[in-house]
Amino acid sequence: MAIEIEHKFLLANEDWRQHVKKSVKYKQGYLSSQPTSSIRIRISDNQAWLNIKSATIGTERLEFEYEIPLSDADEIINTLCRKPLIEKIRHFVTNDRNIWEIDEFQGENQGLIVAEIELSKVGQNFTKPHWLGAEVTHDLRYYNNNLALNPYINWSNK
Repeated sequence: MAIEIEHKFLLANEDWRQHVKKSVKYKQGYLSSQPTSSIRIRISDNQAWLNIKSATIGTERLEFEYEIPLSDADEIINTLCRKPLIEKIRHFVTNDRNIWEIDEFQGENQGLIVAEIELSKVGQNFTKPHWLGAEVTHDLRYYNNNLALNPYINWSNK
């Protein structure tokens, strides 16, 4: 069993951009979003994964991820996943020995940028960079499966 321990934040400014080490484009689609879990397909460059996550809100969730053939992932995303798809560029930024994943959304979620940090244990201390804004870990709107149902473009209170 895999457990994901993650915190999500908005960004206070654009200073993080000067520290980007790598950027990867992602496209993902949801096959199912239930009160207990979500099942998605994610494509990045020439790799693809099937991902199953518990729908627990907060810093700790179950997560299972399996690599699948890229051609299968393309077919599933194009024919079986609900629309809109989640499209984003994930920027990797290192700060104080931690790797931050900063998702810059495109498509129906364009304008939204969210920083995430994955930790090895609950309660682990980490340094918050000066470019970090408000924490949104407990706000359902910022979860990708919810962004597929209620895209950022439709939010009235951004």
